[in-house]
Amino acid sequence: MKTYNKNKNKFRENLCIIPARKGSKGIKNKNIISFCGKPLIQHTFDTAKKIKNEFDILVSTDSEKIRKLALKNKFYFLGSRPKFLSGDRVETKDVLKYELKRIEKLKKKKYKNILLLQATCPFRNPKMIFLSLRKINTKIFDSVISVSNVEANHPLRMKVFKSKYLINFIKQKKENMKPRQSLPKVYLRSGSIYLFKRNVLLKTNSIVGKKCYGVILKGKETINIDSKEQLDYLKSKYEN
Repeated sequence: MKTYNKNKNKFRENLCIIPARKGSKGIKNKNIISFCGKPLIQHTFDTAKKIKNEFDILVSTDSEKIRKLALKNKFYFLGSRPKFLSGDRVETKDVLKYELKRIEKLKKKKYKNILLLQATCPFRNPKMIFLSLRKINTKIFDSVISVSNVEANHPLRMKVFKSKYLINFIKQKKENMKPRQSLPKVYLRSGSIYLFKRNVLLKTNSIVGKKCYGVILKGKETINIDSKEQLDYLKSKYEN
């Protein structure tokens, strides 16, 4: 069985890994569900093809359908992901370490930077990835992640239930009723871009280092599909 593209002999110092297991609790077959005329993961594959001059592209999956798509797009696939790395509670960093070890053994070389692209983010601008690569190559930063402004969903407005009472998530002396424009800017990981040095993953067991640069994204580039309701809304918005 063909498992990877043998014509890719050029060694690049950057590796892009696209993890996509077949199971999903929120949306059945989420990574291959049709979105804007193609499987959801194909949108990420299309972005990956635009950065292949700088990155080797490797797909990690336990899905036969995704394996076929990966090979059709001429990406590396080094064999099906084992069951112990395909469950609901498996952390992405463990999958990345597993695949990194496999491809470095194959190549007999070590990569410098690792890029994680999640299949649930269909809209990416490759320029943001190249910007991230320039930042991490300055040696000032050890990681780069994409973020978006939380806007009205500010933590100073958030509540939690404690017993039968609703209380502030962040302890405050009094209720903060300031308008959104007056609140300090807070950002949330968007899930679109995670770029980090190899040693951040292997030595700190993380994909976000202590010297992290944030790429601020806006609009549809911040979309990370996670629920059926969100998928249905985005289909009605973008497929029409």
